[in-house]
Amino acid sequence: MSRNVAKPVVNISTAAPEDQLAYLRGCTHDEVRSFLRAYDWSGDPRRVLGWGMAQKFMDLGTALTVFLNGQPHRFNYLTKRDIPEELAGAALMLDSICLRLNSGFYLVWPDQDVEDRSRIQSWLEAQAEDRQTGRQGRYILDERIIATLLENKLRLDREAETAVYHERRSLLRDLFSPVLELGVSRRMLRFHPPQEDPADDLTNLRY
Repeated sequence: MSRNVAKPVVNISTAAPEDQLAYLRGCTHDEVRSFLRAYDWSGDPRRVLGWGMAQKFMDLGTALTVFLNGQPHRFNYLTKRDIPEELAGAALMLDSICLRLNSGFYLVWPDQDVEDRSRIQSWLEAQAEDRQTGRQGRYILDERIIATLLENKLRLDREAETAVYHERRSLLRDLFSPVLELGVSRRMLRFHPPQEDPADDLTNLRY
């Protein structure tokens, strides 16, 4: 007589990257964002975060939280040759997120509270102090883009838009760059999206 044996519960947060990616592809957008906000940077994050942070549904607030969770201060004043080999993957992932942040790829949701306001403001204050002293870090965030989140500067005039947008609030992010004329227009990114495959060039980058 056979017995039903319960399958072991897999802790996805500590699973192998390929298993985490398979899990994320079956998640809702909200679930993916939540997972990435809690992601453990202790290993090489490029396979999982390389895919997740390239998704067009990723918002500015989540991107900043993920960026700060990677402890960018560790590498902010180091040259490439000074970064330990075991941390090179984390540094490269931070490079990629920072570039997307400053290009306007990550868009803000209007009238949403900022989960990590104090940490974001602390980073910007340290950045401003560096500017006054003539010091320049590796990760310089564009204050104009970040202000759209911290100060809720995004205002939408949907009647003035010529494009047709879905009514779901999450897709209002597509209006961000054209409205403020910051970074890269999301209309362009929709037709020329960044590489979203986890096996893309980001995984193969080396110092």
